[in-house]
Amino acid sequence: MIARSLFVAALLGATACSAEPQASAAAAPAATGKPFVETVVADFDSPWAMTFLPDKRMLVTEKDGRLLLVSADGKARSTIATLTVDTAGQGGLMDVVLAPDFAKSKRVYLSWAATGPGGKGVVLARGVLDDATVGAEKLRQIEVLFRATPFVEGNGHYSGRIAFSPAGKYLFFTNGERQKFDPAQDPRATLGKVLRLTPDGKPAPRSPLTAKGFNPAVWSYGHRNLLGIAFDAQGNLWEQEMGPKGGDELNLVLPGRNYGYPKVSNGDHYDGRPIPDHQPGDGFEAPKVWWTPVISPGGLMIYSGDLFPQWKGDAFIGGLSSQALVRVDLNGTNAKKGDQWDMGARIREVEQAPDGAIYVLEDGAQGSQGRMIRLTPAR
Repeated sequence: MIARSLFVAALLGATACSAEPQASAAAAPAATGKPFVETVVADFDSPWAMTFLPDKRMLVTEKDGRLLLVSADGKARSTIATLTVDTAGQGGLMDVVLAPDFAKSKRVYLSWAATGPGGKGVVLARGVLDDATVGAEKLRQIEVLFRATPFVEGNGHYSGRIAFSPAGKYLFFTNGERQKFDPAQDPRATLGKVLRLTPDGKPAPRSPLTAKGFNPAVWSYGHRNLLGIAFDAQGNLWEQEMGPKGGDELNLVLPGRNYGYPKVSNGDHYDGRPIPDHQPGDGFEAPKVWWTPVISPGGLMIYSGDLFPQWKGDAFIGGLSSQALVRVDLNGTNAKKGDQWDMGARIREVEQAPDGAIYVLEDGAQGSQGRMIRLTPAR
């Protein structure tokens, strides 16, 4: 369902392409003692997500609502849309993902925090990239497809990550529980859930939970703040989320399952109140991997490239409070902790480049610049 008021606001907020200089020249590769070389590609203002176009250019979102088109070498950029978003707290312009048929449709999917009746919430939108004229690229026909329900007061736990199923038939969209706890178990709400939608933003048919009275978009529930979602080469859907005080999770998402929050968690409430731990036979789906102390997981990527063959099929997670890049060994539907590299900054996003390099985006929180860094094998 298109939210007309948000559609109009987003469309009016779109701006013409404008050339902008890179904030600083790309830095020389850094020798770190890690199994990769770090090369700074560009700087951004509080970047949140990125994705690669088929021609190796990049789309990057910034918290304040700007969608940037960035050259493959990071030396040139333009603003191709400016969305009207709510930037308070954890709000802002969030994920950016290409449609599976992007080569034909030129569609780009986005998420952001918006205001509306009842308070605030995350929305899913899409536009069409008009790049026929070099130097005048623009995202047009921006439309809001889906709104989390209900909108509530507060500025946290929007989530808003997007992933298409391998065949491109379904769009999976994460809705955080908005720091309200109970909505994660509320069958009528989309908050605290993984949603399965059509590419047009409608609830996909045959949800396993509809017969139990759930919102027809809900695929799994009992989640907290879901800031990463990705499919592996076998078609398994993985999701990572921030736990409360302890208990960050990497989950294998299965249809109709209850992941327990806030009834169970491997962490406790911030005010010291205990939450029962996951236990065998408790009726809840336990995480495949969990962290206490927390890593504060940001973006999630499943590596499929050839540049790091030893890591093919593994999960990579950005660490915010841990200022780390985290690797998890995936083996079918099983997972175990791998490496955790100190990156010296909050890592918001992890992406794989067409050539198999790994790109990370620093969070750039509190007004600081967030760098885009390219990781290639150490020789």
